[in-house]
Amino acid sequence: MTIILRSALFWLALLLFTPPYALLALASAPLPRMARYRVISGWSRLMLWCLRGLCGIRWTVEGREHLPAVPSVILSKHQSAWETLAFQQIFPPQVHVLKRELLWLPFFGWGLALMSPIPIDRGRGRGMSALRQIARRGKRRLEQGFWVVVFPEGTRVKPGARRKYQMGGAWLAAHAGAPVVPVAHNAGRCWPRNSFLKYPGRVTVRIGPPIDSAGRDPGMINAEAEKWIETQQQTLDS
Repeated sequence: MTIILRSALFWLALLLFTPPYALLALASAPLPRMARYRVISGWSRLMLWCLRGLCGIRWTVEGREHLPAVPSVILSKHQSAWETLAFQQIFPPQVHVLKRELLWLPFFGWGLALMSPIPIDRGRGRGMSALRQIARRGKRRLEQGFWVVVFPEGTRVKPGARRKYQMGGAWLAAHAGAPVVPVAHNAGRCWPRNSFLKYPGRVTVRIGPPIDSAGRDPGMINAEAEKWIETQQQTLDS
């Protein structure tokens, strides 16, 4: 019953705070991209504070020393909505490669659209045109000083599960000459996929050594990142 009550309180806080923060996000539209990002990402910090205080979800970050000094491409496991919030606090200013439909959501989608994401139309498939789109827009964001976050499995997976790693993030890194930062975590244990309930606990985010992409085949980059991430997941999800 306590978990149900605490989870309900979090969702209540989400409903109360999101609409007024969305108005603040809209008001930030005239600002430069980076200033706009810093304003809007405050919503994520607020939600993380609620998750910690109401639901008892804390986190530990391992491997911060691996972060490159230049904008990079993050290839990460995707188990929960938690990492989409926490990465904004853990990593430098970033944009996400995401489903275009997320930008249509009231309030949440409005703020998301102002954070310069890289929306993908999945209805058009994941072929060469989609890769070129990710590479073109992603390279522009890297040049603007943003990191690019890609969840190569394309959707959230349960702890212990895995899906085929798509090529978009590795393709972008290879064509932009940007380092790839592999990231493993176990957020799905505290905030399961599509679950109303939030369970108290400590999420471990593990950052791996950067993978050099200069002059390398995207398939090799993708395979190296997948191997590192999935090896770490075996210990994190056990």
